Amino acid sequence: MKICAVETFLVQSPLHRPFVTALRTVHTVQSVIVKMTAENGLIGWGEAVPTHVITGDSIGSIRYAIEQVLVPELIGQDLTRREQLFERMQRVIVGNSSAKAALDMAIHDLLGQLCGLPLVQLLGGYRESLTTDVTVSVATPTDMANEAAECMAKGFTTLKVKVGTGTLQEERERIRAIRQEIGPDVILRLDANQGWQPKEAIRIIRQLEDDGLNIELIEQPVVADDIEGMCEVTRQTQTLIMADESIFSTVDARKLLELRAVNLLNIKLMKSGGIREALKINTMAEAHGIECMVGSMMETAVGVTAAAHFAASQSNITRIDLDAPLLLADRFANGGIQYNGAVMEFGSDAGLGLDSAQMMQWVKEHACE
Repeated sequence: MKICAVETFLVQSPLHRPFVTALRTVHTVQSVIVKMTAENGLIGWGEAVPTHVITGDSIGSIRYAIEQVLVPELIGQDLTRREQLFERMQRVIVGNSSAKAALDMAIHDLLGQLCGLPLVQLLGGYRESLTTDVTVSVATPTDMANEAAECMAKGFTTLKVKVGTGTLQEERERIRAIRQEIGPDVILRLDANQGWQPKEAIRIIRQLEDDGLNIELIEQPVVADDIEGMCEVTRQTQTLIMADESIFSTVDARKLLELRAVNLLNIKLMKSGGIREALKINTMAEAHGIECMVGSMMETAVGVTAAAHFAASQSNITRIDLDAPLLLADRFANGGIQYNGAVMEFGSDAGLGLDSAQMMQWVKEHACE
């Protein structure tokens, strides 16, 4: 079955409230939606989002890479020879992980449909549902505590709290306010988004430990390329340390794993370039006894559905951070993953389970060109 056409659409969706981290503030999600059509009429979907401060990809670079560089390598190629497809994409252009991820998703969607299986089953079928955390953005201690309480009321039992923008005292006040509001049983994860220097990170994490705030993990405490600093933070603290912006590729994974620089890896399809490379990273981590989280950028349910199918398929993926569609102002109802509070549920439809007619209507309603 050959690929006969690939189209791209630029869409945008506003958020309920600003998404604030140590790296950026987001009010609206813009993304490039990919529609891949096979010669038998099946349609596969994918998504790429511009996250300048992490992947370096922009809307313009994503569309150029897809339309002018990657698609010419794919048109007329046989989907069942998927390794050749992925090899072509890796060979023809360096980087551009978001553009590659969108096409990788669409290819996997089509392969699932060709086999008559939901993608999660085609990839491994380890779980039938997922439970995600939900993100609390950087704000005042009172506002963050109130937002945490709102999340609990919606059924979330794990919170990922954005930090990395303040002094030791400011960070402590935020976390203490949240913990006081939600009680001792809710799992707290902190994401510094590269916001601390190594010595500063060690001091803050040790203080949080001494305060008895029961933090499950700290995500990306130092800048992405400071692997030595990450090693030091991991060695000098008791709390689990997880890499995010430091891990894009299998090369990155090998370095982090061999140095024992972290305790956990956060895999995102926009960083890895899609499901194929994400599977490799997870396998490497498992071989080193390191568990993985699957997260996403600020994406719509298209990209998050693909990430969820990948996450549920693998036993070594033990933590889920796929709440991005819940932060959007409008509800996505085109098939794919569905949320029941914190629980993410899969349908029985093949591939990603997206309804193509509804997808096209949604694309028209959210077009921003």
